[in-house]
Amino acid sequence: MACEHCTQGYIVPGQPQGKMVNGAYFHPAPQGSTTKSRAIVVFTDIFGLPLKNCKLIADALSSRVGCDVWVPDLFEGKPPFTTDELVPILPDTGKPDDRMGLLRKLRLILLGLSRALRLYRARPAVVDARAIAFLKSIRKERMYETVGAVGYCFGGALAIRLGSGNILDSIVVCHPTHRSLSTIQAINIPTSWVCAESDTSFTKDLRDESERIFAARKNKPEYVDYEFKDYRGTVHGFAARPNIAISGLLEAYQGALEQAGAWFDKTL
Repeated sequence: MACEHCTQGYIVPGQPQGKMVNGAYFHPAPQGSTTKSRAIVVFTDIFGLPLKNCKLIADALSSRVGCDVWVPDLFEGKPPFTTDELVPILPDTGKPDDRMGLLRKLRLILLGLSRALRLYRARPAVVDARAIAFLKSIRKERMYETVGAVGYCFGGALAIRLGSGNILDSIVVCHPTHRSLSTIQAINIPTSWVCAESDTSFTKDLRDESERIFAARKNKPEYVDYEFKDYRGTVHGFAARPNIAISGLLEAYQGALEQAGAWFDKTL
């Protein structure tokens, strides 16, 4: 059983100020914004819309960039895991030296097996199609000229996959989960990378190779703008669910938000 302290440190303070629109969370551009032609979409981590952090991120980006921000329901109301189930097993987002021992790995495997059907329903073929349909619908209904996406963990991998499909204009990728070099090589739009110091998914070797892929395009027709920023003292997940009880984690979380906001100001 997870104790209160196992999960509460991962909930960002504050109350969402947006609203639900056709199953998605929506925060409109602040009053007085000079443009309605661009929008940002937040691709959540595996916890989906029930974890309010993604809504607070949307609120903050809407205020920072001055545009509409959407958070679609990638899992149609059934995220594969809850924070109470998964967070106590995962490495602490503020402790780079926190390693998953054998017992925690076994617990993760057993939990995954118990959620096999939900995980199957969240496979890329399903989620990608769902996200593309959502992006097409808001472009058509709201007549956005440019749309960017910021993805966290599970959503980071989704942003990478959609970074080559001519459906988005710019992406921010925050400590992504499962992805391959081939999908990274296929990205053809401006991309900003938010990188944790310790990440068993987006490892340092993979992070460095990804940067080499983008750097190798310099002075070539396929070049796209990019940046990689590393946040010391952090672990996979910090930009989506920081343990703010640990010194420096709130600042890293806020830094990742500012990085995303500045990137969209530059590229959308």
